[in-house]
Parts: sequence; C-alpha cells; structure tokens
Amino acid sequence: MKRSTLYQISLFTACAIVVSCITFLYSRWLHVNPTTVGFTFLLVVLIVSTIWGLRYAIFMALLATLCYNYFFLPPLYQFTIADPQNWIALFAFLFTAVVGSQLSERARREAVASNQRRHEVERLYSFSQQLLASDNVYGLLNSIPRFIVENFGVSTAAMYVDGKQAYFFDIASQTQFPMDQLTAISVRGEPVLDRDNRICFMPLRMGVRSVGAIALGNCTLSRETLEAIGSLAAIAIERAQTVETLTHADAARESERLRSVLLDSVTHEFRTPLTAIKASAETLLSSSSLQPDQRKELLTVINEESDRLNRLIGEAAEVAQLDSHQLELHFELHAVREPIDAAVQSSRMVLQRHPLEIKVPDNLPSVRMDADRICEVLVHLIENAAKYSPPDTPIIIIAELRLGGDVVISVADRGPGIEQMEQDMIFERFYRGRTQRANVQGTGMGLAIAKAIVELHGGTIGVRSQLGRGSVFYFSLPVA
Repeated sequence: MKRSTLYQISLFTACAIVVSCITFLYSRWLHVNPTTVGFTFLLVVLIVSTIWGLRYAIFMALLATLCYNYFFLPPLYQFTIADPQNWIALFAFLFTAVVGSQLSERARREAVASNQRRHEVERLYSFSQQLLASDNVYGLLNSIPRFIVENFGVSTAAMYVDGKQAYFFDIASQTQFPMDQLTAISVRGEPVLDRDNRICFMPLRMGVRSVGAIALGNCTLSRETLEAIGSLAAIAIERAQTVETLTHADAARESERLRSVLLDSVTHEFRTPLTAIKASAETLLSSSSLQPDQRKELLTVINEESDRLNRLIGEAAEVAQLDSHQLELHFELHAVREPIDAAVQSSRMVLQRHPLEIKVPDNLPSVRMDADRICEVLVHLIENAAKYSPPDTPIIIIAELRLGGDVVISVADRGPGIEQMEQDMIFERFYRGRTQRANVQGTGMGLAIAKAIVELHGGTIGVRSQLGRGSVFYFSLPVA
C-alpha cells in the first residue's frame, strides 16, 4: 500500500514537472503563439492519458489550463482574461483535453483487456495441450494442479475428483484447501469466488454434471477463464478414463485372441508329431518280425518327432515369457562365427537337401550377445529358408561389418519370395504367408521370437525379397 501511494505521488509530480518544463520552454526561450502552446499541452495530456491513465491526464489538463491562462493568454501573469475569445479558447482546450483523455483512457483499458484476454486464451491453449499429452489417469490427476500453477500464475492449486482423493500442488495448498471444502463445491456444483482474499473455488463440469472441484490461491482470473479451466480439466479427466478403459478392454481382447490363436496353432501342430509317434510306437509294439532297418527307421521317426514336439512346446513357452517380459539374456563377448556354427549344427537335418554357403570374414569384431539366443534366431531363419525353398537350392549365410558399426548377419534363400505388403507382417506372432500357410507346416511363432530376441540385443531385423527370386532375412547386432 505504501509503495502504491508513493508511486502515484511520483506520477503526479512528474506531470507537474512536464507542464513546468513546457511552460518554461515556451515562455523563456521559444516565443510562439498561444495556439502552438495549447496544442503542445493537449498532445502531452493525450500521451499521459494513454500511458499512465485518466486521473493523471485530468490533473495535467487542469494544471496546463492554469499555466496556459497565466503565462500565455493576455493579460500575462494574471489569472484574468481580457478578450472573450480567449475564454472560448481556454474552455475549448480544457474540454478537448478532458474528453481526449477519457477517449484515450478508454482505448487503453480496452487494449489492456484485449491483451489480457489474448494471454488467457494462449494460457488456456497451452493448458489444454498439456492435458492432452497424458492418457494415464493418475498421472494426469497429479499433474493438473501443477499445470494450473505454471500456466495461470496462481500460487497454490488443489483438485478433488469424485470417487478419488484430492490432489494438491504442494503442502501449502493442502493446508489452505481442506478436502471437505473441495467436496462441498463439487456437490453444490456452484463456484465460490472470494476476490478479497483472492481464493477461487470452481466445480469441474461435464455439461451440467459436476465431476469434481478445483481451488486456486492468489487467483485474479476472470470467472470465464476459471470456468474454461474447470471444463478443460473435466474433459481431460473423462477422456483419460475412457482411453484407459478402452486400452484395458483392447488388451484383454488381444490377449484372448492371442491365447486362442496360440491354442489353435499349437494344437494343430502337435497333432502331426503325436500322430507319427503314436503310429511308429504301435507298429513297433504290434509287429515282432520287423527288420533291424525298419525298426531303426521307426525309432528315428519317434526321435525326430519328439524333438519337433519339444521345440513346439519350447516356442510356446518362450512366447509366454516374452509376453510377461521374463525372458533372461546372458550377455558375453563372442565371435560372430560361434552362434553361426552352432545354428548350422542344430539345423543339419533340414539342411540335408540344401547346399550351404557361409561367408564370414575372419576380421569381424567380437559382439556382446547371448550366444544361445542368437543361435536360436539363426536356427529359425535357416529352418524357414530350408522349409520354403525348393530342394537342392542353396542357402547362403553372410556376416559383415556395416559402416554404422553394427555386425549384420543375413540368411538368403531361393524360395518363392514374399509380397511387399506382407514383409512387415511376417514378424508378427502367428502370422504366416497367405500363399504358403496351407502347404508348409508351422506355427508362425519363429520370426516373432527372433525379432524379440534381436531387439533385446539392441539390434533390428528385417527382410528383402522379390517374388520368384527368393528372400534375404537379416539382423544387426551392435559391436561391443
């Protein structure tokens, strides 16, 4: 209060000094006619009205009128006017100065109000953008009081949402706005604006329905702005809750779909090895006159189909581990050749009808990886290449150092190729090519598992393919 009074006194003093300076300038140095002096005073009064306000302009106009009469209208140095025309000039000056000051003050107030509204709209827009950036309900609820303080210049903020707890900007706001006050505002659905203490309570409305309340300390915002804040916060809360509900529903549906697809796929794939094992076992049990070669062949079928069954079970378990983020990797430095040789050894049965070429430079750097998991990736790629390629066509494994510092391992085949639209889809779980799914057995889990393992290593996996000319599956691993 003391500072405001001193500020006003200083402005009144400045007005008096400006009038004194103009009077001294024109009466002592520049001898001009009274009309020039009047226009000068009028111009200064309008400037003061525009910058400082109406009260200072009227004070300056009255003071300028006295000086104009005393120093520039005859008889000079007296507060009398001899010529009646000068009375008209004096009152015209005073009237013009006062009216002009009022008009200038009105324009100034409107400009200030317009700028204030523009700033409020800009702050509301920034506030709405911050609200839209979060889809997590509890994260949003904790952030709204902070967003309000940051955007609207209030000192404290608190919010209550029906069915949930209250959320505060800081300890001071928690002390200033008890929860029962916020609950009462939410129930009544009517704002409470204490302008003397600069405290504002505003319900969060969705149409005519109140979903909570906000409280602001040191609040000078207009009621319209407060209502806009309440509406934006209510809409953002409802939106986040709806998005979260839909996300949970979509996740549940997707989980159910994947469970169903996994069950159907695994059940279908289990039948083939189980049928072969059952038939071989029954033949061995029912026939005692089998030749050693026939007996060995049946036992080989049982052994191979058991391995296949074990692999299918392993893939299903691995998919479950990937879904629950429980797949553990053991990273160590290994030469690139190690997992390649291990994968070739594991895939020797499927490679019997395909010539194999391996091109791995001796100077490749070691890579930090889980060698067993990378071997598993290569086994999936090699088996896919052998499964979808015609007999006696070559399979080529190449490892090279890329310019970006990654080692890229690729497996090339001479299969039918993959359509452009399917090249990204084949890495999804349980997806199999439309033209091959009826001719080639598989679950569609291998490439999805390979992609997950490569990404856990910090690498990428992809495919380049041309219809009728084959495909090249490749993946990268960062160099240690």
